[in-house]
Amino acid sequence: MATVRLKPNESQEQLLRRFRKRVTNAGILSTVRRKRWHISKSELRRIEHKKAIRRARRRQVKVGGR
Repeated sequence: MATVRLKPNESQEQLLRRFRKRVTNAGILSTVRRKRWHISKSELRRIEHKKAIRRARRRQVKVGGR
């Protein structure tokens, strides 16, 4: 869990901004969103395979575009 303490002369907005930055950098929200629903291992492998194909296509387009 990301924690922040209020610094002297720091506004609530600045504190909230620091907290959001720490949560984002720690990847907490992405983890929570990913674990929101249970996904079987076979489904996860299928999803990862699709992502890999998509990445390969993007790389191919990027290299071919030069």
